[in-house]
Amino acid sequence: MDSYAHGTFERPLLGETISRNLERTVARVPDAAALISCHQDRRFTYAEFGEAVDRLASGMLAAGLAKGDRVGVWSPNRYEWALAQYATAKVGVILVNINPAYRLSELEYALGQSGCRWLLAAPALKDSDFVSMVSEVRPNLPGLERAVFFGSDEWDALCGCAIDAGGLARRDAELDFDDPINIQYTSGTTGFPKGATLTHHNILNNALFVAGLLEYTDADRVCIPVPLYHCFGMVMGNLGATNYGAAMVYPAETFDPRATLAACAEERCTSLFGVPTMFIAQLGHPDFEQFDLSSLRTGIMAGSPCPVEVMKRVSSDMGIRQMAIAFGMTETSPVTTQVRIDDTLENRCATVGQVMPHAEIKIIDPLSGRIQPRGEPGEFLARGYMMMRGYWNEPERTAEAIDSAGWMHTGDLATMDEAGYVRIVGRAKDMIIRGGENVYPREVEEFLYTHPAVADVQVIGVPDERYGEELMAWVVLRPGTSLTEDEVREFCRGKIARFKIPRYVKVVEAFPMTVTGKVQKFKMRETAIEELGLREAAAVATA
Repeated sequence: MDSYAHGTFERPLLGETISRNLERTVARVPDAAALISCHQDRRFTYAEFGEAVDRLASGMLAAGLAKGDRVGVWSPNRYEWALAQYATAKVGVILVNINPAYRLSELEYALGQSGCRWLLAAPALKDSDFVSMVSEVRPNLPGLERAVFFGSDEWDALCGCAIDAGGLARRDAELDFDDPINIQYTSGTTGFPKGATLTHHNILNNALFVAGLLEYTDADRVCIPVPLYHCFGMVMGNLGATNYGAAMVYPAETFDPRATLAACAEERCTSLFGVPTMFIAQLGHPDFEQFDLSSLRTGIMAGSPCPVEVMKRVSSDMGIRQMAIAFGMTETSPVTTQVRIDDTLENRCATVGQVMPHAEIKIIDPLSGRIQPRGEPGEFLARGYMMMRGYWNEPERTAEAIDSAGWMHTGDLATMDEAGYVRIVGRAKDMIIRGGENVYPREVEEFLYTHPAVADVQVIGVPDERYGEELMAWVVLRPGTSLTEDEVREFCRGKIARFKIPRYVKVVEAFPMTVTGKVQKFKMRETAIEELGLREAAAVATA
C-alpha cells in the first residue's frame, strides 16, 4: 500500500472570515469567559471581548487603515495581542507576527520586508526596551507611519473609540475568507526568515479541526503558555478557543512553569498546551505538588517528539489522560496530523497521529518523487485548505517549497503505517549517515530516554574523517544523577546496533532553542565542532 492518506470528517469546512466567526460565538455565549490574562489581572467575557475588538477595529478604520495594509504586532503574551489579532481581521488588515526575541536587524527586516504601515508593540520585555529599539530602526523604515505601544495614551485612545457599526459593516462587505490575514516569519537556519502568508480560511479551519478533535465546548478553559506570535498560540490556542466559545488563559508574558501550573489550578483549566520541554519543566518544578490540576483533561504537545516517560507522567501526575500530539509547520497553518484523544500511549508517543480532516498527506522518495510503500521512510508532503498563499513577496522561495501539484515539501522525514499513523524520523538535513548507514536521531534518542539518569536528550551528527559522521548525544540529567561517555556506551552495548552508539556525550543544562521551543540542532552541531576540534573533519566532509 502506498503512503498516501486524506482526512475525512463529518464537519464541513467553514466558509467565513475570522470576524464573522467571532461574532457568532459572541452571540451564542455572550456571558462565557473569553480571555483571562493572569499576569495582567484582566478578564473579558465574550460580550466584553467582542466590544473591545470592535472599538479597536473602529479606531483602525478612523485612522485610515485599508484592507490589505500590514500592521505588525511585537509583544509577548498579553491581552492586547489578542485584541490586535481579532481587530485587524475585522478590518481586513494583515497582521504581521514579530518574534519578541528579535533584535534590531531582525525587527527591521520583518517590518521592511512585509511593508508594515503600523506597529503595535509592548513597551518592553525583560531587559529589552522595545520603545528605544523601534526608535532606532524607524529612520530606515520610511513606510512605517506609526508605532503604538500598549498602555500608552495613544493605545488607550485607539481602544476607546466609539464603535462605528456602519463603517465596520461596509468593510466587512469587502472581505473574503480567502483574503490573506496573517504573515508569520519562519525561523530558518540560514538566510533571512520567510514570511508565510496565511488566510482566514487557512487558520480558522485549522483551529476548528484541531480543537474539534479535542472535543472543546464553551465549558473549556485553554491554558496558553506558548507564544502568541506563533501558530501554536494564535491559531491552535486563540482561534481554537473562540471557534467553540472556550476561554483563552494566558499565565505569563513568556513561559514560566510555576505561573503555568498556578493558572491551570486557579482558573480550573481543562486544556494545556506546550512543547515537551515545557511539560518536563512543570513536572520537575519543586512546587508541583502544591497545585490542584484535577480540572485538566486534554491538551496539545507539539514542537518536538514526546518521550514515552514524559507522556506517562503527564497522564499520571498531571491527570491529562487525553493529551494529543500535533504536527505541522507554519506554512500549513500549522497542523497536518494529530493524535486523537482516545489513541493508545504508543501512538501518542511513537507517532504524530493521522492526517487532519480535509487534508492530504503523502511520503515520497526525495530523489525520485515517487510515493513510498507503507513503512518506508521518505519526505513528508501535505496539501489542502491549510496551505499558505506563499511567502510574502518571494515567489521563487514559494516555488521551491510548493510544487506544481500544490504539495508542500516539508523537509521532514517520516514513515506511514498501515493504519495511516505517521512517524517522524527526523529532518532530512538531520539524518546522520555514518559509514554508509542511515541513522535517524529519533530512534537513538528514544532508547537513551530509557536510561534512569536521562531527563532529556538530543542526538546530532558531527563530522568524522573516517566515517563521514559520528553520533553525539547531548544529555540533560535528572537531579542528583551523573553520567559519563563510557557509561552511556556501556548502556547501549548489545541493545542497539554498534553504528548507532554515540561516540561523544555532552551533559548540558538545556538545549539551544527557538522561542517556540524547537531544538536548534544546527547550533548544537556548530558548538560541537568547535569544542571537539573537528574543523578539519568538517572541511573534509563538505569538500
